[in-house]
Amino acid sequence: MTLDGLERVLRQKFKPTRRISNRKVHLVRYADDFIITGPTEEVLENEVRPLVERFLNERGLQLSPEKTRITHITEGFDFLGQHIRKYRDEKVVVKPSKKNTKVFMDKIREIVNANASASQRNLIRQLNPVIRGWLNYHTHVSAARAFQKVDYMLWCILWQWAKRRHRHKPAYWIAQKYWHPIGRRSWTFAVATGERMPNGEPNWHRLVYPADAKIRRHVKIRGEANPFDPHWRGYFEERTFLKRFGVTRREAGVTCSESRSRESRGLGTA
Repeated sequence: MTLDGLERVLRQKFKPTRRISNRKVHLVRYADDFIITGPTEEVLENEVRPLVERFLNERGLQLSPEKTRITHITEGFDFLGQHIRKYRDEKVVVKPSKKNTKVFMDKIREIVNANASASQRNLIRQLNPVIRGWLNYHTHVSAARAFQKVDYMLWCILWQWAKRRHRHKPAYWIAQKYWHPIGRRSWTFAVATGERMPNGEPNWHRLVYPADAKIRRHVKIRGEANPFDPHWRGYFEERTFLKRFGVTRREAGVTCSESRSRESRGLGTA
């Protein structure tokens, strides 16, 4: 709440004029983390930064010297655990930051080391929520390469965990005990639950693998959309359909009225 009003101050200071139609000074903020864009380094250093410092000083705050820096978009910067960078082809790429990935892997190592003597089932039960939470946070950006890298690091950490438990067993014995061919993966860290699937195959309690996650782009909600206004009902139904199936109703060949009638008959919508 203390930072509320900063955007209004910047807008008043850098509002468009007859000579300059767009000052390109914008604030993006989440809680106490924020970035400010500007047309040049000089504008940010000589105009924007002093304005922000005065705004904070009036509230007993100051910019953190370690976290505050001015950089060009082509060099990239970290914001909210993700790295944002614009490349030569004018394409802006957002991916998990190295720092965020390191913090995540440190958390994984901490859990694995704390469960050196735990069963495989309990270890998987503790790891999956942490992995799934990290995946859900980054699944809307260009994270495929980062997911593959984390996949490999997970294997290394779990292999060391298994080797420490069976120091006198050969590698093939350890692999057959803790890793199993499931689906498209020939090495899946999993343990059998003792139950059977309807098709007769064994049911597995397995680790969540980042490389198996699907990248789904986030579509921004329209600023004027109101979930309590009946006029926007079809728009929010469309978003729900997209989130559930990954396609729009038009792509699936189903209209809003058809989908509601199918759901009422219990036939589904795709």
